[in-house]
Amino acid sequence: MRTRPLKVALLGCGVVGSEVARIMTTHADDLAARIGAPVELAGVAVRRPSRVREGIDPGLVTTDATALVKRGDIDVVVEVIGGIEPARTLITTAFEHGASVVSANKALLAQDGAALHAAAEEHGRDLYYEAAVAGAIPLIRPLRESLAGDKINRVMGIVNGTTNFILDKMDSTGAGYQEALDEATALGYAEADPTADVEAFDAAAKAAILAGIAFHTRVRLDDVYREGMTEVTAADFASARGMGCTIKLLAICERAADGGSVTARVHPAMIPLTHPLASVRGAYNAVFVESDAAGQLMFYGPGAGGAPTASAVLGDLVAVCRNKLGGATGPGASAYTQLPVSPMGEVVTRYHISLDVADKPGVLAQVATVFAEHGVSIDTVRQSGKDGEASLVVVTHRASDASLAGTVEALRSLDTVRGVASIMRVEGE
Repeated sequence: MRTRPLKVALLGCGVVGSEVARIMTTHADDLAARIGAPVELAGVAVRRPSRVREGIDPGLVTTDATALVKRGDIDVVVEVIGGIEPARTLITTAFEHGASVVSANKALLAQDGAALHAAAEEHGRDLYYEAAVAGAIPLIRPLRESLAGDKINRVMGIVNGTTNFILDKMDSTGAGYQEALDEATALGYAEADPTADVEAFDAAAKAAILAGIAFHTRVRLDDVYREGMTEVTAADFASARGMGCTIKLLAICERAADGGSVTARVHPAMIPLTHPLASVRGAYNAVFVESDAAGQLMFYGPGAGGAPTASAVLGDLVAVCRNKLGGATGPGASAYTQLPVSPMGEVVTRYHISLDVADKPGVLAQVATVFAEHGVSIDTVRQSGKDGEASLVVVTHRASDASLAGTVEALRSLDTVRGVASIMRVEGE
């Protein structure tokens, strides 16, 4: 075993960073045995140096992250500060000064992953980011290494634990959205400002990363269709149960049937209770992968939290350190296909539409005519009402999102349609 330690700079020492430091210390002997050399925490960059950080030598703490990554003796930089800047500049500076990088920064990778990979390749360094998607679940490495010889056609999953906790609580208890969100906040699953989670910004960033890896093409955050789950109601869950379904916020990345384009989207959807993703409870994550040779695979586990995310960071750290010792780098970005990302209007799926309508003869015929005029075939219809008011639930056969949007716009113009109560896509069938 090499005796000179590999030196690690840690950028950020919050929930995840503190766990990374703790594991590096408590498992030092095991890590050294697995890598082939000891690893040493050489510096920790933070914003508030006065805070007590148990188990970390105060002499390692600095507020000058730039100076830390410019040190010529740093072998690996672990970036867990998040956000776009200063993380982007710090990562590229680390490459320039001889360090490889392990990151958990989904937002930055979704926005500038191509540029970061190019910088890593230019300087002969590694960029690993298993922790950026689905916490502790081994997912990115299986996609870009274990399945490198296969053709992946679809990746569909639950990649945000906060939203899954909220939707699971609504399903299991009948709670409304706000009540379930309040419980998630009280238990620490939701931030004080939950916007990034409930409006699906977090899941969209992860979808961009997954689509790029799975389909060997460049997919940016702006390419991902995003729809939050704040409008999901108890009534939607009641309708889902009536169809033998539940509701999940899904990240869905697909290759077109002709192989000529891809799509990436995040939105609430009904899925059959028989689908493996339907049974994912609480704050857990799961990703369902469909490929030509391997068939159907599912990756499941805790998708957030300090220790689970640190586990993924440490797995990358071991791999990068091994590469460093061997004088090699791991797999970089693979974007050889250069496939275009199709707009949401071209996505084809089934739909569940709930309408508030006048309770009088001829309404159903009017509604059916609108669907037919826009080329959307109806599968089932359920109508109920009294005292002049009625609800009409329509489930369609597969149709394009653009056709469905045109149908809904036309329905809203009918005098007999008081309102479109909800529109939900139906997936996983």
